[in-house]
Amino acid sequence: MTDYKMEAAKAASKLIKAGQTIGVGAGSTIAKLIRLIAAECTFSSTLTLVSSSFNSSALILKSGLNLKSAAAVDMLDIYFDGCDQFDTELSALKSGGGIHTTEKILASMADEFILIGDTGKFADQLNNIYPLVIEVIPAALNTILQQITASFPDAELRLRMSTEKDGAVISEYGNYLIDIYFSQPVKPAELNVKIKMIPGIVEHSLFYRMATKAIVAGEEGIKILRPQYS
Repeated sequence: MTDYKMEAAKAASKLIKAGQTIGVGAGSTIAKLIRLIAAECTFSSTLTLVSSSFNSSALILKSGLNLKSAAAVDMLDIYFDGCDQFDTELSALKSGGGIHTTEKILASMADEFILIGDTGKFADQLNNIYPLVIEVIPAALNTILQQITASFPDAELRLRMSTEKDGAVISEYGNYLIDIYFSQPVKPAELNVKIKMIPGIVEHSLFYRMATKAIVAGEEGIKILRPQYS
């Protein structure tokens, strides 16, 4: 079987040029991209890499590539990341890793934010299969739960709990993560504003109209998608 994630990673690697500062997120496709950069880019020693992910950062160092922290760079030429799902506007949901705050910071620093993965990630419209994840300042937890329930009474809110220790998952910034499961799809534009305006929410996992293109691989080969705004 064709490894579509590898095919997408190969197409992404061809966009990288010598001397660039490249940001990468998390996930299996990103791991393949990092390994390709290390193994096949003849100019890999001229690149600076920045990552939002602990695991990706460890792989960058293990691969002998130059890693810097986000605080040490002013901008990125390209930020590559995967997602759970994206739509025709290239608005994307990133619900799994709980590192969306750092991912958004890096995406906002980049001249280009490129989604990469297989065609299964694409949907004409974002649906309610995946939760929206919010990072919450602990002191605001109760009031945020009340405000979201008031705005979306049919939504199910789950404080993300740790499987490795007693208690809630704590983000890299010392905050809680809440998964919001909507009973019906909510328009991304509405969701982006309503959730972001609640005091105490650091960031949410909807990347609304941030990506500049998507590289997807499937049975029909590689496709480069650009946002189509209605």
